[in-house]
Amino acid sequence: MTTTPVASGVEREIPAQPSASPPPVRRRRSARVREQAVAYALLAPAVVVLAGLLAYPAVRVLLISFQELNRREIVLHQTKWVGLQNYRSVFTGAKIWTVTGRTVVFTGILVATTVFVGLGVALLLQRLSRPTRIALQAALVAAWAMPIISATTVFQWLFDENYGIVDKTLAGIGFSSWRHHPWFFTGHSGLFVIGLLIVWQAVPFVAFSVYAGILGIDRDLYEAAGLDGAGAVRSFRSITWPMLKPLVLLLTFLSLIWDFRAFTQIYAFRRGGPAGSTTTLSVLQYVTGISQAHYGKAAVVSVFMIAVLVLLSAQYLRLLLKSEKTA
Repeated sequence: MTTTPVASGVEREIPAQPSASPPPVRRRRSARVREQAVAYALLAPAVVVLAGLLAYPAVRVLLISFQELNRREIVLHQTKWVGLQNYRSVFTGAKIWTVTGRTVVFTGILVATTVFVGLGVALLLQRLSRPTRIALQAALVAAWAMPIISATTVFQWLFDENYGIVDKTLAGIGFSSWRHHPWFFTGHSGLFVIGLLIVWQAVPFVAFSVYAGILGIDRDLYEAAGLDGAGAVRSFRSITWPMLKPLVLLLTFLSLIWDFRAFTQIYAFRRGGPAGSTTTLSVLQYVTGISQAHYGKAAVVSVFMIAVLVLLSAQYLRLLLKSEKTA
């Protein structure tokens, strides 16, 4: 701020005029470089930790997949490189492709069911009264918080062919042929029960996430749509779904990864049986590596699963970039 004399002899303050010329290009460039350097410095510890926790094990699994590593090699501390022999042994058998097909179909059904039910529960939460909504949220939290092994045990009791309440209920309502039904006698019925458990535990996360997204939508949009005569279905198609689509896409991708890697529920029920009819890739990896001690072949299955997950991640990134361009 500058001063200038006036006729009465009193100096009047004149506000300083901002410089009309833009800051020098070199100064702006150096400021941008400093900002990027600070950002990289802040991200560096997280990158180092992730590299140690994720990249190193992945590289070790890749190296083991080219080695003959059984109990004998571990005891004798031998490193025996066999090239692609483990890959030929795993991928020339029909078992890996049968298990892969079963895993893909099983994962697809789980993801579609989880996202559909979670979206429905979130929309239901929006319309319920406060006491009913709190009760439903408490039930969802209980299902989400229950340990996997405990939930698996409960489902084993529910579907027990002699004492399970499911068989007794079905027989009581007129389906007498379902009395003493052996749910785990075949792979299809066993995977149905296992999938029901996985969906039951996954729905709360999807429902709460979508419900949080619904609460973030501006209420004025619904009021304006109501004044234009839009009903519930049209409001959902024109307002709710476009707002929730990126979030639902993200949840679908996360569910795809989680369900593809599902292991505990499947192994805890029948250890992949009967006769391997409920075995998925994660169970095959565990059985090959831990039960049979063929760690090199188990590493091949792990590399195959990582490749599939990387492929799925690339597809998700492609869809995400495409949605950002069209937004």
